[in-house]
Parts: sequence; structure tokens; C-alpha cells
Amino acid sequence: MAILDIIEVPDARLKVISKPVETVTDAHRTLIADMFETMYDAPGIGLAAIQVGVPERILVIDLQRPADGTPEDADPKDVKYVRDPLVFINPEVTWASEELAVYNEGCLSVPEMYADVNRPARIRATWLDETGAAHDAELDGLLATCLQHEMDHLNGVLFIDHLSKLKRDMLLKKLDKQRRQAA
Repeated sequence: MAILDIIEVPDARLKVISKPVETVTDAHRTLIADMFETMYDAPGIGLAAIQVGVPERILVIDLQRPADGTPEDADPKDVKYVRDPLVFINPEVTWASEELAVYNEGCLSVPEMYADVNRPARIRATWLDETGAAHDAELDGLLATCLQHEMDHLNGVLFIDHLSKLKRDMLLKKLDKQRRQAA
């Protein structure tokens, strides 16, 4: 496994529309393993293949859940989390609720920038996993939001593209300033 370089704005590759995977191969499974290692290292909860320069319709998500037996009132710094990796190949949303949910989204390709984004609260999606098995499920909560965010990447869309031009320009200007200060 390897940690891959994550492409960041304004790299034009982030606007590329990814191609469907015809057959899931060992090369795809290696890429998926590398994507998980990269995402965990970053750290993040989702990563699309295009974010590491591969224009294929593959994404990984791991929302990690508290370990069994964790009290609901546990101090967050004391909570042990269990990885729960999910692989989505050629994902498609087949239904979306009219009800919207707002989530303060961030992105590994737009580092340390966050903004509220409205998305359907519930979706039905189809996809293949890393073995090529087909899945069809209704999703809600953070998983629905994260899947929609990562699927946007497959279509050349970033979360900041959902913002007004003013908010998007402000975030990009702030990111540019942080980069100049770090250099």
C-alpha cells in the first residue's frame, strides 16, 4: 500500500468527469487500498479516485463508528473508533428525497476550508464493491451526504461549487492566503 498525493484546487484535473469501471481488477483493488491509506493519513472520511489523479468512478468512505459499548455521554477524546471502510464503484443515485439536510462540509482537495452545503437528506443508490458485487440501498445522514459529496468529484464538481460565487471566492482567497503564509 502507498500514500498517494491528493490533488488540490485549482488543479484542472478536479474538473474531469471520471469514466465508469468496466471490470473490477486487482489493479483497482490495489488503488482502493492505496486510497484508504491516503484518506486515513490525511485524515478524511471520503476520497474519490480523481482526487489522486485517477479519472475512474471509484470512491472510498469510512465514517468510523464508536466501538461497541461506548457510552453515549463519553468524552469525545476518550472514544475509541472502529474503522468501517466502504467502497463504491460506479455509484449512481437512483432517488433523492425532497427534504434537504445541511452539513458543514470540508474536502481534502480544498484543505482546511468548510462551508454549509444543502443536499438531499435521503438517497437511494446503486454501486459495485471491490469484489464487483452489486449493491442497492437507501442511505441517510452523514453517509448520504458523504456519498453525494464524493460522487460530485466523479462529475468534476467540488463542494465549493454549491456555494454562491461570493462565498466560493472568499474561501479560495482564504486558502490562497494560507498557502502563501505556509510557503
